[in-house]
Amino acid sequence: MFGKKKQPPIRTLIGEGTVITGELRFADGLRIDGEVVGDVVAAGEGYSILVISEKARVTGKVNAGHVIVNGTVIGPIHSSDLLELQPKARIAGDVHYKTLEMHQGATICGKMVPADTVVEEKP
Repeated sequence: MFGKKKQPPIRTLIGEGTVITGELRFADGLRIDGEVVGDVVAAGEGYSILVISEKARVTGKVNAGHVIVNGTVIGPIHSSDLLELQPKARIAGDVHYKTLEMHQGATICGKMVPADTVVEEKP
């Protein structure tokens, strides 16, 4: 209704106290409460949601449709739909997004690049 996409179910949880090293691919939805050292990438063509909670930490590239961050990400974020940065979000890396929602208190140390922006390299 009103052009809003139905959110996929969150089928996978990385619990607090868990550390995963290496590339992590997921379908539908993923919630991270622990730590991931490596890239977190939504697999497939379908709509995806990734939640990085307040206590979570991701060191690596993040790529998903709808990304919600309230923890720490060290690395670039690519959101093909909506990027939500909640009050305790700490990002050290460039963010690429179609739509951005940023709450007071969230911080980004990097470039903010909207999806429709064409960045030209200087010779």
